[in-house]
Amino acid sequence: MSKTLTVGLVQMRCSTDPEENFAKAVAGIRDAASRGATVICLQELFRTQYFCQTENHDFFKLAEPIPGPSTDKLGKIAKELGVVIVASLFEKRAEGLYHNTAAMLDADGSVAGKYRKMHIPDDPLFYEKFYFTPGDLGFRSWKTRHGNIGTLICWDQWYPEGARLTAMHGAHVLFYPTAIGWLPAEKSQYGAAQQNAWETMQRSHAIANGLFVVAVNRVGHEGDPAGGIEFWGNSFVADPYGTVLARAGQGEEILVVECDLGLIDTARTHWPFLRDRRVDSYQDITSRYLD
Repeated sequence: MSKTLTVGLVQMRCSTDPEENFAKAVAGIRDAASRGATVICLQELFRTQYFCQTENHDFFKLAEPIPGPSTDKLGKIAKELGVVIVASLFEKRAEGLYHNTAAMLDADGSVAGKYRKMHIPDDPLFYEKFYFTPGDLGFRSWKTRHGNIGTLICWDQWYPEGARLTAMHGAHVLFYPTAIGWLPAEKSQYGAAQQNAWETMQRSHAIANGLFVVAVNRVGHEGDPAGGIEFWGNSFVADPYGTVLARAGQGEEILVVECDLGLIDTARTHWPFLRDRRVDSYQDITSRYLD
């Protein structure tokens, strides 16, 4: 395996206008594609500000079916540019049933599939359990025109099981569309440690599974001006050795990064973690806790 794959990361600030955000995301996709990106990932829930800071039934009006209006528009862009797009959307599956979902749009414009966020947080200003039903499609990988691609979403990034199973389905690149930031009152005390833990955890997935990890976060302050969330950006790409190939700052930025897929074979041959797994001894992993 010596083919290279060039990924694009669209890190942006969101306004209260979904159409404005959508247009900005499309502009970011076009920018990345013009610079050679063939697989482009948008941040979590890119059409809107992060509405999960409050429990408000009005926000359910933001949801849409998949396939639906956004995937139809993005599919046309994907086909025009010949790129794969990973798009995180608020999915309305049925009345009263909603998911946080990443749609995988192949380079022919089709919806290759979708991944529904499996791990749903419920923390201060991250009240996602009010909005999202846990995913039921399992962990997936898609053989797209430009490579074997897997995706998880934000809170999933803290769980090694999800990364492992996605890799076992054949993913060579694992994308994490994300919305993570600091609570301003906590930033001075905990901010550096929180951001470091976030990056370290995902780099460890790259090492343990011998693949590329791409994390795409949003930026900007959203919510209550006296509180809210300050999204820290710092989107990055890590190779199978955990080396950060590129990292964005805390402003709007389009990263385009070339990934040498040949490193996957090299890393997995010299660090054969998949070979040495004791699959006969992991039955307890399906338990919640072992007393």
